[in-house]
Amino acid sequence: MPRYVAFLRGVSPMNARMPELRACFEAEGFGEVRTLLSSGNVVFNARSSSASALERRAERAMQASLGRSFRTIVRRAAYLQELLEADPFAPFELPAAAKRVITFLGSPADTRLALPLEKDGASILAVIGSEVLAAYIPGPKAPSFMSLIERKFGTDITTRTLDTVRKCASA
Repeated sequence: MPRYVAFLRGVSPMNARMPELRACFEAEGFGEVRTLLSSGNVVFNARSSSASALERRAERAMQASLGRSFRTIVRRAAYLQELLEADPFAPFELPAAAKRVITFLGSPADTRLALPLEKDGASILAVIGSEVLAAYIPGPKAPSFMSLIERKFGTDITTRTLDTVRKCASA
């Protein structure tokens, strides 16, 4: 059975308990469910299916079990591993202190964007299908990073650090 990662938008320990989140995925019939990092990352097994079908199932399960749902974006763990093995940030000369992030889109992006786009130390570097590679220098203007992403791609997205994506892909 394929392994998948569900990235949930807007989850924190304040609005969703991880044991309850895991239980609602298990109740939906997903196997070997694990939550990672208390920030809306759920790794699970399921019969081969489209990402959109798994997203709908997960969102319905959360609504039924938790009384609320979080926007869910699903990727195959094998796809994430391939993306990471390709070292997608290698072509960019980023400072060592730069946070590397991947934004997951609900659908493929318009690839006609003139990149990189920059604002206050944040850069949108590349678009690979439904993933956006970006980097920013942590500091007082770091929140402008998300406004840059949302202005270009809307809010049907969720963003994770490269380290978080690594942990999810290998879980």
